[in-house]
Amino acid sequence: MKKKKLGNTGIEVSEFGFGVMTIGSSQLDLPLEEGAELIRYGLENGLHFLDTAQYYETYPYIREALKKTDVHPVICSKCLDPTYSGMRSAVEEALRELDLEQIDLFLLHEVRNDPDWENRAGAWRCLQDMKKAGLVKAIGVSTHHVDVAQRIASTPEADVLFPLINFQSLGIRKGDGPGTKEEMAAAIRACSEAGKGVFAMKAFGGGDLLTADSPAGVALTVEQCIHYALTRPAVASVMSGVHTSAELAASLAYETAPDSARDYAAALATFPKISWRGHCMYCGHCAPCPKGIDVASVTKFLNLARAQGMVPETVREHYAALAHKAGECIACGACSKRCPFGVDAVENMRRAEETFGA
Repeated sequence: MKKKKLGNTGIEVSEFGFGVMTIGSSQLDLPLEEGAELIRYGLENGLHFLDTAQYYETYPYIREALKKTDVHPVICSKCLDPTYSGMRSAVEEALRELDLEQIDLFLLHEVRNDPDWENRAGAWRCLQDMKKAGLVKAIGVSTHHVDVAQRIASTPEADVLFPLINFQSLGIRKGDGPGTKEEMAAAIRACSEAGKGVFAMKAFGGGDLLTADSPAGVALTVEQCIHYALTRPAVASVMSGVHTSAELAASLAYETAPDSARDYAAALATFPKISWRGHCMYCGHCAPCPKGIDVASVTKFLNLARAQGMVPETVREHYAALAHKAGECIACGACSKRCPFGVDAVENMRRAEETFGA
């Protein structure tokens, strides 16, 4: 697989990588061997760039996968904790759990706006110290916010940016409202001109851009979504979150796809201008819930039931298997505040309790 330089970091990454959140406890919660095998399959087939985070709880999968391959991937992890001590603990945990002396990339996780950035001053100072100590090779932020991406361009200590970008500006934020793909692309370009490395997320819009019943009314292909994100100026790599080896193979097929299969121009021309605010992407950024509720999964099962006007037995069974149900929600609002798509998650928990009776 083609590799690209990640800004001025000295790191080279495969042009798309494996976002392993999907296999962890917040989504599939795969058995260790199964999840590790999925990662190994990706590594052996050219996906030499892994994205994880402290709260994904996927370090054991990565560690197990690395035992079964000679591939040494670039690994990126992230942490939500705003404090110096919390970030230090997170970096030390990653090094310990992944059996590393140095991790390639460590980021502030999902920085939402300038106040959020200021609140994480301690964590950011810690990352700079961890880099100076040689424990982290490069530091930066992940974000859905144009404002934050713009700020990174003028932040000399930042090495990388991990932003959201896709066809329909799905999930992009600016200030207290939605942002556009054009605004994010301009911020990415500014970061690149400042020597920052850029790799992108949510090329598939949480999977919704690939379905015929997407809010856009048009199903795109994996190749089109990847190609759109990869052809944004300065984007070195695109992270792909998958659930099965078949989905992983579909992403890998991009490498050998003809130009005609990658071409997104015709599809883009047919897309209506749609507001995606309030539409759940099941991305998991609502986690962690203080009561342990898997908010993204509850919302997905709720939406499946609402789409069919009834609760299919398979959906009811999946909901019943959840360790914590929507009825346990205490309406603290933490999930809604973290949601980059403006979803009223608390209201969804109320509706789910009504729908499933628990």
